[in-house]
Amino acid sequence: MIPRIALVPFAASLGLTFLYFLTLQAPQNLGLKFPSNLDDLRIIADNLNKFQVSNPGYVLLLFCSAYIFKQTFAVPGSVFLNVLAGALYGVWQGFFLCCLLTACGASLCYLLASMVGAQTAQHYFPDKINSYKLKLEENKDELLFFLLFLRLFPMSPNWALNMASGVLGVPLHLFFTSVFFGLMPYNYMCVTSGAILSELNDISEIMSWTNFGRCMLAAVISLVPSLLMKYRSKQKSS
Repeated sequence: MIPRIALVPFAASLGLTFLYFLTLQAPQNLGLKFPSNLDDLRIIADNLNKFQVSNPGYVLLLFCSAYIFKQTFAVPGSVFLNVLAGALYGVWQGFFLCCLLTACGASLCYLLASMVGAQTAQHYFPDKINSYKLKLEENKDELLFFLLFLRLFPMSPNWALNMASGVLGVPLHLFFTSVFFGLMPYNYMCVTSGAILSELNDISEIMSWTNFGRCMLAAVISLVPSLLMKYRSKQKSS
């Protein structure tokens, strides 16, 4: 167990080292760091917008690296990077970029969890793993629709789904697809907020009751095909 769990801090150290050396290539006045509030976000967005005029490739590499690191190791605060994407790249480019990076980062988390192994995950998160395993068994015939529902539902613990999927052997192509499409509503809300960053007063405005209701509706709609397939299978069996 010890050698396998050691993969996590080792991989995290490699990621942090890469990010550190990447930031050394930028001017010190950019104030590069992971934003933790709207004031930090506005300063970083303004500095990077100016810097990317002459260095677009560097800014893109820096943003993608930071985003994937956060997703891979379930570091809180990815909402700020989603908003930053909207501020840097506009709504549609930022939206697609966030969807792609979310799926890539979650897939790396999935792969890391699969390498750490089922015994380690069962040791540290037994309740979440067992609960998820039962749900997968119940919905194995409509697995993609079920995975989409879990992602679209705003209160789903995505870090736990990423790890549990890797441990329990959810097919990677279904996992990637469910993350890419399932988190689209959430990513879109964040990116569009970034496009009007100067008008935001608090980060909580992104997850208003209206936006929360939209995500709930999308989650319910995604479950409809699964329910129809179950209904048809019952009809055939009877």
